[in-house]
Amino acid sequence: MIRVQTGDFDTGAEIAAMRARAGESGADIGGICTFIGVVREGDDADKITAMTLEHYPGMTEKELARIEAEAGARWRLADSLVIHRTGRLAPGDQIVLVATASPHRKAAFEAAEFLIDWLKTQAPFWKSEETANGPRWVEARAADDDAAAKWD
Repeated sequence: MIRVQTGDFDTGAEIAAMRARAGESGADIGGICTFIGVVREGDDADKITAMTLEHYPGMTEKELARIEAEAGARWRLADSLVIHRTGRLAPGDQIVLVATASPHRKAAFEAAEFLIDWLKTQAPFWKSEETANGPRWVEARAADDDAAAKWD
């Protein structure tokens, strides 16, 4: 399941819904792995006061669905969930929730890691940070590309 939204999410409620969906389908869940990304404040020299995330509606959801389908093709998952927020967020706000459910923990962990790595490098989101030194666009990082490359 994929959702792009401005509002916050309740991780506990999302996991409960995931378990209910799996139960209705008869899927066997042995483990659920979750990742929650939050807005960092940064260091004292360049504190982030806010982050704005933009996206291209329709295209973003299509790309997230493709990434989620790829995870489902690589690992035996009972369910998966990607919620990504957009709009203006403050330090400490939740940005993204990735959850994977599988009969075995290893598949849940690996699929969650794959989804996060690919979200960082393949999903069409644009991030702008507000700092005391002014606004700046967040550039792609080589470390994120390196992390995603291991899944090729």
